[in-house]
This record gives sequence, structure tokens and C-alpha cells, in this order.
Amino acid sequence: MTAVDGIDFDIDRGEIVGIVGESGSGKTMTALSILRLIPEPGKITSGRILFGEKDVAQMTDEEIREFRGNDVAMIFQDPMTSLNPVLRVGFQVEEAMAAHKRFSTQQSRDRVIPLLQRVRIPAAKDRVRDFPHQFSGGMRQRAMIAMGVSNQPSLLIADEPTTALDVTVQASIIELVRDLSRELRAAVMLITHNMALVASLCNRVIVMYAGRIVEEGPTRSIFKNPQHPYTWSLLRSMPRLDETEKERLISIKGLPPDLGRMPPGCKFHPRCKFRIDRCMTEEPPLGEVDPGQMARCWVLMKNVQDPEAVAQK
Repeated sequence: MTAVDGIDFDIDRGEIVGIVGESGSGKTMTALSILRLIPEPGKITSGRILFGEKDVAQMTDEEIREFRGNDVAMIFQDPMTSLNPVLRVGFQVEEAMAAHKRFSTQQSRDRVIPLLQRVRIPAAKDRVRDFPHQFSGGMRQRAMIAMGVSNQPSLLIADEPTTALDVTVQASIIELVRDLSRELRAAVMLITHNMALVASLCNRVIVMYAGRIVEEGPTRSIFKNPQHPYTWSLLRSMPRLDETEKERLISIKGLPPDLGRMPPGCKFHPRCKFRIDRCMTEEPPLGEVDPGQMARCWVLMKNVQDPEAVAQK
């Protein structure tokens, strides 16, 4: 069974790239592959993961430990399970720096409160000795972000960082991630299924389905002119406040395919309202459909007449 197949993309410094798709599309496994944290019995069978001139897939155990935390950091979606409940938050932030030896013990200790202040934890001097259960959900996520940026990584991977947070806290976390990316000139890889979050934060979007990239391009282009039926359906499944005419929402019927028994041809064709005979036998390549925009489809949305009527049937 192949969880992620033929993924190929890059992220530049200071760029925020969103990776979207349903649960099981391969988003998190892509991120774990970058950090070589794929759970057993999974493994990387082929390909390269280049960080600058270094191939992460070929790194030794010592090199990969140095790589994690120093060059790349990951923020997981549930901070309560990522933070140790019996250790004070400040100590855990300090420990993240001490473990990678980028800073001395005293420097690590001195940086804790400024880091908590930087991620906008109120009264950081007083809260530094609190335990995780004394923090709200939003504050725990901020503490995780502080740990993530503590060693000034070049790439920050955020896996569903706002899943368990209410809308107002989500907005503040989005603003925080954007500001930190600008300050540190760090690349950010945002894994989410929240298209509104992508629209407000990301420069570029990668849409995944069944372990493959089905569309990618600048955020504005993807939202204005999605070309893959899956991307188009995802965007039409959410209500929008900026529409003058209220359109009926589109639902994507069915479930993503079993990765152990993939359908022939295009992997989305069993759920696609726009499929043609070719879709069921030949898998399309990922090709350019507009300047800077790629899609993996035989039937592009710009070639479909009245897609709304077809989708409602």
C-alpha cells in the first residue's frame, strides 16, 4: 500500500504553502516523511527530500536528530498530547532549545520569556511556571509555536494548528504564524482541510487526493479558477460571505479510495460528476493548465459547460 505517491513540490524561504485535502489524502504523511518520522511499518521506498543540498532520506541518525528542531520544526494539531502534563511550560520550551544545543543553557533559559511574549501569551513572566492544564487551548497552541520557533528553523510545518480552537482564537493564531514567517524569513508548510484558513494565510496551495497532488498553484488562481473537479468541489462545498448570489452548496458523494485497492485510471473518477471514459482507464499526468498552475485531470473545469448544473444532477 502506498500512502504518498510521486509527490513533488518545493517551498521557498518566507513562503507559506497550504496542503489541503480530505482526511487520508496523505497530507500528514507527507510532513512526517520530511522529518523521517513515518510510523512503523511505513518507510520511504524511493525519491529524494532535499533541504538545500542535503538529502534528508540519506541522512544518518545523528544528522537527522540535528536536522529536526534546528532546521525544521513541526507543530502538531493537538498541543495537549504534545506537551508533557507534569512539566512546566517554560521548562519544556527551554528543553526544546537545550536538546539541540544551538544555545547555551543560560541563553536557553533567558530566551524562554521573550519567546512566550513573542507568541503573545499574556503575562508571560507569570505564566512561564504554569503547567499545560493551566493554559487554555489557544495558549497551549501558542506555547507549541514558541517551542517550534525557539531554534529559529528555516522550515516550520504546522499540522492542523487551529483544529480545536474557536474562530476568534484561530484568527489570532493565523496572524501569529504569518508574522513569525515574516520575522524569521521561515518557510511555512500548513497542513489543513480548512480552505478559509488557506485563503487568508497562504501564498500557494497544493491539493492532495489519494496520496497524489491533483492541483497546485498560487492561492488566488486556485480559488478564482480551480481546474480539477476535486478542487472545484471542495471550494463549492463551503459557504462564502462574498457571494452576491447564493448558490447551492455542492457535496462530494462517496469516500476516498482504499489505498490498498486503488481504482484504475484517475483516482477521483468514482466520485467525479465530470468524468469521461478515459478517466476510468488512464491516470492523467500533472500538467500545466495556466501559468504557474498545475492540475492532474483529463477534464478541466474551464472546458465544462455549466458545471453547477452537472454537479447538481
